Amino acid sequence: MEIRCLTPLFLAVTLLSTQSSDAAERSPIRKSLARISNTSQEPNYRQPWLPGTTMSSSGTGWVVSKDRILTNAHVVSNARFLTLEKENDPKKYIAEVEHVAHDCDLAILKVQDASFFQGTEPLDLGNIPEIESEVSVYGYPIGGDRLSVTRGVVSRIDFRPYAHSGIDSHLTIQIDAAINPGNSGGPVLQKGRVVGVAFQGFSGDVAQNVGYMIPTPVIRRFLSDISDGTYDRYMDLSITTYNTLNPAMRQGLGLERDDRGVFVSNVASAGVCFGHLKAGDVILAVDGLPVASDGTLELEGERVQMAEVAERKFKGDSVRMSILRDQKKMDVTVPLPNAWPFQMQANQFDVQPNYLLFGGLLFQPLSRNLLSTVQFQNPRLVYFFEAFVPKEIYKEHPEIVVLTNFLADPINTYLGEFKEGIVEEINGSTIRTLQQASEALSKPSDFYVIKFVGNGRPLVLERTAVEAARERIRDRYGVQQEQYIDASAR
Repeated sequence: MEIRCLTPLFLAVTLLSTQSSDAAERSPIRKSLARISNTSQEPNYRQPWLPGTTMSSSGTGWVVSKDRILTNAHVVSNARFLTLEKENDPKKYIAEVEHVAHDCDLAILKVQDASFFQGTEPLDLGNIPEIESEVSVYGYPIGGDRLSVTRGVVSRIDFRPYAHSGIDSHLTIQIDAAINPGNSGGPVLQKGRVVGVAFQGFSGDVAQNVGYMIPTPVIRRFLSDISDGTYDRYMDLSITTYNTLNPAMRQGLGLERDDRGVFVSNVASAGVCFGHLKAGDVILAVDGLPVASDGTLELEGERVQMAEVAERKFKGDSVRMSILRDQKKMDVTVPLPNAWPFQMQANQFDVQPNYLLFGGLLFQPLSRNLLSTVQFQNPRLVYFFEAFVPKEIYKEHPEIVVLTNFLADPINTYLGEFKEGIVEEINGSTIRTLQQASEALSKPSDFYVIKFVGNGRPLVLERTAVEAARERIRDRYGVQQEQYIDASAR
């Protein structure tokens, strides 16, 4: 089953009529919408010293304050040049990304020319719409440059993965409308107020007329987070829980017959709950809200996943929990000093790939971007990627340094067996980050002995041969820079 976020997206019902475009012309809302054109450049993970492919795409944005535009993060990702257009205005306005939240697929744009906002009005935010209520979706569908309005019915309120990052899940509202290329970032309105932003849907061969929008609690949280000038990302409890629906399990844990409590099976050592919760605890309530045996609780009149409470918190806040430990009730307070520190499993945007080139050997840290680009054949890499958090591989390997390729040269002939290997040591120094690999290879030595995880035989390069081949390899393959390491992109 594939869930996709398209750039751009268009939320559309099966039956369209001329009334949609007529309504758009009459609606004052159109004055506060913008068509976004993005000239973007994808990073090059195969040859990271070279620029990637340049592409053009479009989406929709809307005035969220007197001088700012809100849209989807995926509409403006990897942007090199952004322009905005308004209805009945031929001018193209240059814009730039001011804040971007890839974990919840939202972004704020500022416009260079303040005259763009003449005649516009910020759209007000509403609440979560009721199930079976009708909403209107505004945007710029494929096949035309004019504003279009379509309608759908709210069919589900759920906690679902966001396709843009690939790993983050947040509150989502499902609409009985198909999502087609056209207008990601378009506002979804009900009674004149924004109740969501259209952003993703199933591919056509999986489901028809199923689209999703980002609801206002997520939008409000994003706007509150950036109010101090920085985006700190979503807070995360970093625990694994299981339901306690089984009566025998509940009896064994000493739980009452009140259908409350979820079992904590794992507490990530890099997460905020480490030292406050432990495996075997049962969470009974979060911030005073009773937690049901299926892991849900009631928040603002809706039944949502327990994680939603922490999701609405900010850096520096805390979460209060009532727990059962060894059949004794107690209260704990979990501070939220930072978001989850490891982003290797998430799609990365707006960053240059880290790499190190030495003797024609290309070393790169494992990431979702790299894994999806290179299509590795080594099952060990897939295991390290998938088990990075569940098996806490990050404790030993905060970065997984991989020999991804060779720039063929006489000095690296017959070394093919080491390709796709995970670096363990260089000249006796343990390697856990690409920076450590760079430092080890920069130290003078007659030979460079590189050991790999699970490979008994090391790779050996002679220093004099590496130095003699350096310029030859650079010239042959057009390498302008032999390494780029930005630790903040980890």
